[in-house]
Amino acid sequence: MLKIIPVVGFRRTGKTFLLLNTAKRVGKEVSVYIDFEDERIPKRSETLTELSKVIRELYGDRRLYLLLDEIHEIPEWSRWVRRILDSRNYQIILSGSSSKLSSKELPTELRGRSIPIELYPLSFREFIDFKNEKVENLSESLTLNLLREYIEFGGLPEIVLSEKSRKFFILDEYFKTFLTRDIFDRYKIRNRSAMTDLIRLLLNSTYTTITRNFETLKSIGHKIGKETVANYFNYLKSSFFLNFLEIFSPKVKESIKAPKKVMVVDNFFIKRFSSRFSENWGRLMENIVHLRLRRMRKNNPQIEIFYWKDYQQNEVDFVIKEGLNITRLIQVTFASSLDEIDRREIKALVKASSTLKCRNLLTITWDLEDRLKVGNEIIEFIPLFKWLLTT
Repeated sequence: MLKIIPVVGFRRTGKTFLLLNTAKRVGKEVSVYIDFEDERIPKRSETLTELSKVIRELYGDRRLYLLLDEIHEIPEWSRWVRRILDSRNYQIILSGSSSKLSSKELPTELRGRSIPIELYPLSFREFIDFKNEKVENLSESLTLNLLREYIEFGGLPEIVLSEKSRKFFILDEYFKTFLTRDIFDRYKIRNRSAMTDLIRLLLNSTYTTITRNFETLKSIGHKIGKETVANYFNYLKSSFFLNFLEIFSPKVKESIKAPKKVMVVDNFFIKRFSSRFSENWGRLMENIVHLRLRRMRKNNPQIEIFYWKDYQQNEVDFVIKEGLNITRLIQVTFASSLDEIDRREIKALVKASSTLKCRNLLTITWDLEDRLKVGNEIIEFIPLFKWLLTT
């Protein structure tokens, strides 16, 4: 049975490009691409009925790829898509407002009939390709230079290809459009200044809770309820701008109540809008690692990502769980030698290994590659660039 494929993700990550590239790959004779934001297309449900007739007249009953961009602009679009899926031999790929196409907000008639694809900013390998370089031809020093640029300015395609002087202007425009269209307009936010201040607080936070942000917003004069702040958290997550990493605990209540780690869709937002992390390379590296781990879930949906901390404040940056098993513990540190690594990080990794019964211990570094035996445990050290370029 054919499934609908909604392409979701933060804006400007390449959703439209993916649709056009699909049309190029499968061939124009079996693909139909329509951008419903085109001002010439009437924004009424009858448009879709007329479209069905035209497509059938032109292509008959052959197998087709329908590539529909911004289809949510048309009223009753989901009912039409469901009817076409049931009555035609069409592979339907949708793109547009990710908040409206995400699995949580997909209209009822399409649930269970879709397989979403989430797009992220460029991976490091894709970033290198965009720079017209070949991974196999790069020296380590040049690879590290490219990695430094990737960590600072992120992987949003247009920004990657822009001159440094224009990168900030482009990101500012992305941010304004995201706030206006994906947050303020989409969710009908009335207290816009509170939402803007909340985003600033989150971009300057490693850990966060709804209660802490509610109290801070109240203290600076915002008249806002705690439930509203909780809704704002959900809006930011649904828009793919932020993700909140839970602590690993066998007790669900503890996971929910504990502070959550703040992860951002692209590093450039941290550098641009955070006063605390502009030069904090450890924090920026950690965010890059999180994005790579989320991409890995495409090939293995069983993967779950957490962090770990015990009552003695021993902390591990990432706990990887597959099914019922903890399969890897990961620390991230901006270090080039063993002497530069904080011994508390190694102690925490060994403590977590014992507590969580996991012996697959990894520390991702700037350019250190080594192995260290601590008691009965062996910790692998691997440079970030090598880990990112691993298939």
